[in-house]
Amino acid sequence: MQQESSPQGLAAGVAAYTIWGLAPLYFYLLKGISAPEILAHRVIWSALLAIILVLALKKAPTMIATLRKHSTMGWLAVSTVLITVNWLIFIWAVTSNKILDASLGYYINPLFNVVLGVLVLGERMRPLQWLAVIIAACGVAYEIIGFGRVPLVALALAGTFGLYGLIRKQAPVDSLTGLAIETLMLVPLALGFLFFSTSPTSNLAENSASTNALLMAAGPITLVPLLLFTVAARRLKLSTLGQLQYIGPTLMFMLALFYFDSDFEPRKLVTFGLVWTGIALFTAESIWRQRRLRKPAS
Repeated sequence: MQQESSPQGLAAGVAAYTIWGLAPLYFYLLKGISAPEILAHRVIWSALLAIILVLALKKAPTMIATLRKHSTMGWLAVSTVLITVNWLIFIWAVTSNKILDASLGYYINPLFNVVLGVLVLGERMRPLQWLAVIIAACGVAYEIIGFGRVPLVALALAGTFGLYGLIRKQAPVDSLTGLAIETLMLVPLALGFLFFSTSPTSNLAENSASTNALLMAAGPITLVPLLLFTVAARRLKLSTLGQLQYIGPTLMFMLALFYFDSDFEPRKLVTFGLVWTGIALFTAESIWRQRRLRKPAS
């Protein structure tokens, strides 16, 4: 049974979202390397570490059974494409100093998930939830009208990650096993890319020890927060977990402003302000409903 006050679950959740929020600091260290090359290393080292963990946690039978299920593997093939695109866009956004756009994307993502639930899963939204989504959508509309551009990076990150979560719901497999299979599917492509690449850093034998260490760190950077998130998901109520998810984009936003010195135009406050208002309304409504539902039970 989940316990909302579980200190272990809360600590794991905060740690997971903090690592995700601070991830731009890591990828920025690799700024001189192209996004596809960083992605290739992320795939390879994540796959290697995932397999080690699968064996250590004795999940190999589960993984083998999953590989034999054609329907599950079909869903995982689709989720692999989505997470690959998401990772590539995020890495490019960080190394191209588009961290504000990445932050906006992960702010939008939870509301995008709700809309997907309505459109695809037939879920129902309450009036205040609709209002929250509409307010956030007004923020995106202002970005388009006020700046004359579509926030492609933000929408692409929110869309690919939202669809990824939706697809993974259709594949009955735990997070670690699923990620191990997804990255294994990509390993041949990643190895092929590095083999034919003319980049001077694609050959580990010619790199400095510090560069290789940074590239190999992509494995733990990917898997550690995922495992912490899994611990949190098991020990916290969904409403609590939902409130923690804004730690990541908030940290990205702060990094963009105060560390990476991103060009933040005052008009962008309208975009973020509307999105934040929608999020605040959505969160407040969820908390109010949870408390209301618990009262009769008490």
